Amino acid sequence: MPDNDTTTKASGFEIDRAAHTLRFVRELAAPREAVFEAWTTPQELALWWDAGGERLTVCEIDLRPGGSFRFVAPSHMHMPFTGTYVEISPPERLVFEAMDAIGRVMLADLGGATQMTVEIVCNSAEHLDHYVKLGVANGTAKTCDHLVNFVKTQG
Repeated sequence: MPDNDTTTKASGFEIDRAAHTLRFVRELAAPREAVFEAWTTPQELALWWDAGGERLTVCEIDLRPGGSFRFVAPSHMHMPFTGTYVEISPPERLVFEAMDAIGRVMLADLGGATQMTVEIVCNSAEHLDHYVKLGVANGTAKTCDHLVNFVKTQG
């Protein structure tokens, strides 16, 4: 993944340093209602979320503003991914807080397909740099790609 301010249209990845944001854009061959469901239904999310491709062993979702989620992959039992939902606007927007950042999932209708934009908004330039060094960009890109492949198999 690039670690500068370059937008890479081919990879669907951008670091927006001015906004302290990692941004991922993907086109999915499914209507946005199906993509939103994949983000919010434990049985579906457990199949594609892990960047390493493992099925989650724990996938708990309390889908309401203020509700929490907890995802655990077999190889990361000691590091669950947890957070709190801030905004739920089906089928176009999902906002959550996790790991001291804001996650935004925005789904645009492309006439039967969906353009998905995922943003991870950090609270400072240092926070963004830390995420880049940890490999969050690479892991999130893989997760987005897993979702693209998941919806292909569901159609």
